[in-house]
Amino acid sequence: MRDRIIAEAHERTMNECIGFLAHEFRNLTHTSLLALEALRRSDGEMAKSASAILDRSLKGMQDLCARALVDIRLRVGIPARRERVLVSEFVEEAHVSATPEAKVRNLDLVVTGVDPGLAIDIDREILAGALANLIQNALKFTRPQGRVLLRAFSAADRVLIEVEDECGGLPKGNPEDLFMLFTQRSSDRSGVGLGLGISRCGVETNGGTLYVRDLPDRGCVFTMDLPMQAT
Repeated sequence: MRDRIIAEAHERTMNECIGFLAHEFRNLTHTSLLALEALRRSDGEMAKSASAILDRSLKGMQDLCARALVDIRLRVGIPARRERVLVSEFVEEAHVSATPEAKVRNLDLVVTGVDPGLAIDIDREILAGALANLIQNALKFTRPQGRVLLRAFSAADRVLIEVEDECGGLPKGNPEDLFMLFTQRSSDRSGVGLGLGISRCGVETNGGTLYVRDLPDRGCVFTMDLPMQAT
């Protein structure tokens, strides 16, 4: 009986995830088609604007597909594929990927210097998805013309990768609730709150932990705490 209840709950969650992904993909496709039609009918500044919209929509589709694949890997329990990765390169890839969205939102995405020799054993695809979710979350909730800070450093035999935002501080309640699937961070109801829960799963798959600390009236910091060596 218990196993059946768990299986049914898992199936409902998967169906909700699939429904969300289909909805978001449809919206991005629709926006891309509108932009493409505008490109066909216009020139000059209008064409540039439509081209920028099309570019963002297509990148959004690419990002959505990548996140979906990571989520599926986590849910079906495909074993982690570990490799030695330089933290500086890993962080820079995340920075480059998120920069277009930061510009659209008129935010500064800043990366502090990372020790060029610092390395970790990770499943690159899964951890990259986790970090991308954290950065996207930070960009979404940071105040206009604010700053999102990305940094990485070592502490004993651990590597800490942090994303600091300027959201104004965490809402009242238990911070752990933020990592529950389908939980929203604020009154902004866009999306369904998958990112933080998936990020935690991704970090734990890599032998680490993900936690958050509040910066009252300013923002918050999400920390991926990872072992240097595979465990």
